[in-house]
Amino acid sequence: MPTTTNLTIRINAKLKKEADELFSDLGLNISTAFNMFVRQAVRVQGLPFEITRKKPNSETLAAMHEAKQIASGEIPAKSFSNAEELFKDAGISL
Repeated sequence: MPTTTNLTIRINAKLKKEADELFSDLGLNISTAFNMFVRQAVRVQGLPFEITRKKPNSETLAAMHEAKQIASGEIPAKSFSNAEELFKDAGISL
């Protein structure tokens, strides 16, 4: 049987409470959950999950798609002679 060692970590008290509740619902304790995390990290040779920023909302995704289309020349970019034209096109009345 492999030998074990103790590990002490610092964690926010509220986060620990929430994690304890989650793992308990899953039939685990925090020690078992941490061991699962470490084993998977070693297995994949990296973090066992994707680290990302918050997912953009639908409006932002649509704007990003439009920007890519403009950059690729798929759709023409709008141009304006002055700010008044821009505001009018955007439906903003001055």
